[in-house]
Amino acid sequence: MRLLPRLHLFEFLDQSWLPAPLRRGEVDYLHVVLDKTRPYDSVAPQLADLLRMSGTNRIIDLCSGTGGPWRTLLPALRRVHGEAEVVLTDLHPTPVPELPEGAQYRDTPVDVMHIPEELTGLRTLFEGLHHFRPKQAKALLADAATRGVPIAAFELTQRSLLYVLFQILLIIPLVWGFTLLIRPRRWWRLVLTYLVPIIPLLILWDGVVSSLRTYTPEDLEELTEGLDNDGYKWHHGVHKANGMTITYLIGLPRRRP
Repeated sequence: MRLLPRLHLFEFLDQSWLPAPLRRGEVDYLHVVLDKTRPYDSVAPQLADLLRMSGTNRIIDLCSGTGGPWRTLLPALRRVHGEAEVVLTDLHPTPVPELPEGAQYRDTPVDVMHIPEELTGLRTLFEGLHHFRPKQAKALLADAATRGVPIAAFELTQRSLLYVLFQILLIIPLVWGFTLLIRPRRWWRLVLTYLVPIIPLLILWDGVVSSLRTYTPEDLEELTEGLDNDGYKWHHGVHKANGMTITYLIGLPRRRP
């Protein structure tokens, strides 16, 4: 049941004019949160099954930003599917040095609306689908169905009143706490977090907006309606682990003899 309407408001991280220290402050916070809480490690068995069903060991991650969950997710995935590898891509590539074995970052831009033919494998998006308006999201999914390419999208955020209230109450204290774990420590980060709390307020805004942008399972069903080219199948649902709820959408082509 959709209790809140989907609102596609702007996120600061989407804006090219966002000053570098503020962008770095928000991205570094998201880094440390993903590394410490490891929310997506629990989907490793699901990804392993998708790789086996798709007949590939290769993942093409879209909208990767600065690495997403892969620093912990790929090692977890390789424990259950030893040959798994991931290619990270983004429209604005931001290669990072601390990627695990089996991961590489493509240093040329990749537009999810025009994915190069050579990038073959299971497509994934982590916290990426909500950045696209419904028409764009449907085109992205339609491209996978038309090409007969498997795709999996995962979202940790939820479009619910309770989740938004949770963010409003807890995000700023969480930013204050997790910032102490970020290395190396920078004077500007401490000033913009504790003295003049611009970074916590940006993260709070973007967190709430991400929730209001998030597609619910009902939305995902509407987005994939009619995208069943040549037996392509869609499946969506909710995965719960370690007190976290992850909404997912899986698209798989028909198995060929």
